[in-house]
Amino acid sequence: MNPSVPTPASLQSSARPSARPFTRPLTPARRIASEAEALETAARLADRFAARGAEIDAAGTLPADVVDEFSGSGLWAITIPAEYGGLGASTGTLVEVIARISAADPSLGQIPQNHFCLVEDVNLSGTADQKRFFFDLILDGARTANAFSEAGGKTAADISTRILRDGDDYVVNGRKFYATGTAYAHWIPVLGVDDEGRELLAFAPADADGLHVVGDWDAFGQRATASGSVVLADLRVPASRVFPMYREYEEPTIAGPLAQITTAAIDLGIARGAFAATLEAVRASRPWIDANVETATADPLTLSELGRLDIDIDAADALLQRAAVVLDQAKARSTEDSVAAASVAVARAKVLTTEAALAAGSKLNELGGTRSTVGGKRLDRFWRNARVHTLHDPVRWKFHLVGNYVLNGVRPARHSWN
Repeated sequence: MNPSVPTPASLQSSARPSARPFTRPLTPARRIASEAEALETAARLADRFAARGAEIDAAGTLPADVVDEFSGSGLWAITIPAEYGGLGASTGTLVEVIARISAADPSLGQIPQNHFCLVEDVNLSGTADQKRFFFDLILDGARTANAFSEAGGKTAADISTRILRDGDDYVVNGRKFYATGTAYAHWIPVLGVDDEGRELLAFAPADADGLHVVGDWDAFGQRATASGSVVLADLRVPASRVFPMYREYEEPTIAGPLAQITTAAIDLGIARGAFAATLEAVRASRPWIDANVETATADPLTLSELGRLDIDIDAADALLQRAAVVLDQAKARSTEDSVAAASVAVARAKVLTTEAALAAGSKLNELGGTRSTVGGKRLDRFWRNARVHTLHDPVRWKFHLVGNYVLNGVRPARHSWN
C-alpha cells in the first residue's frame, strides 16, 4: 500500500463515504433513433424533474429513480458514433439536451457532462476493441463519471496521481477532488500520469478494490453532484482499460472545446430555469408602491429588467448554438486553425452563458421580492448553483483568449479549459 495515500479506515474519520445506491442496469437503456427524439425526450424529462429541484437541493443528493430514469432514457448514449451503434448526435443537439435538463435541475444536468466528454475521449484515443467494449456498455445504460481534478498542485493542470505499468496491469495511486457524479456512476475513469509524466486515463468499475468514493462535497451550490473526493489505493486496472489521453492534446482535437461547451450548456440551463422561476415569482409578487400600477406584472422597471434578461439569455443561446456548429466543423476536419476557431467560438458563448446564469439567479429574488425567499421554495439555489458552477474556470480569461486571437492571431493553448 502506498503510504502517501489515505486508507479507507483513515478516511472514515475525516469524511463520510458516499453510499453507492446503484447497480449496473440489467436491461439495456432505450435507443434514441433521431436528434428530434433526443430533444423531445429531454423536454419530457425536464418537465418531470423540475418539480423536484427544491427537494434535490435540500437533500444534497439525486434520488436513485431520477438518475436511473435519466440514463435509462438513452440520452447518455446519443453521442456514440453511428458505426458503433449510437446516434452520433450533433453538438447542437447535445448542448440543448444538457441545457434542458439543467434548467430543471443543474446538478442532474452536470452529472453526465463529463460522461459525454469521456465518450469523446474513448473515441479519440481508444482502439477499436476499446471503443466497442465501452460504447456497448454505455448503450446498455452504464454511467461514467470523472476522477480528473485534484485539490493540490500549483495549477489545475498539475496531476500527482500515478498510473504505472505492472506486468499486464497498471496500478493507480492518488487522490482526486471535484470528482463529479462518482456516487452515481458504474465506471470511474481516473486521470493520472505515467513514469514519463504523460497523462493516462484508467477506467475502473465503481466497486473495484482500491477505489474509494468519499462523500465530502460541501459547496453551497450544485450540492447534489457528488463532486467530492475519490481515493485510489493500489487500484489495479488491466491494460485494455487504459487510454493514452496525452495524445488528445499533442495534436489538434475537439477535446478541449467539447469540455467547455458542455459546461456552458449547464450555465445556459441554469439561466433558463432561473428566468422561468422569476416570471412565476413576479406574477405572485406585489408592485412597488411608487409604480402606481395594480400588479407587479405592470411595473415598468420590472418589465425592463425582464426584457434585458430575456435578450441576454437568447443571445447566449444563439452564441452557444453557433459555437456548436463551429465545433462540429472542427470535429469533421481537425486542424490547428479549425480547433482554434472552435475554442474561440466556445469562449465567446461561455462568457454570455456565465453572465446570464449569474444575472438570472440574482434577479430572481430581487424581482420576486421577499416572499420569493420564504415557503421552502429554495429559489436562492439558482444563484448558488450558477455561482459555484461558473467557478470551474475563470471567465475573465475568455476575454483575454478572444482578444489575443482576434488582434494577434494567437491560437488558444490546447487543454481541457479551452
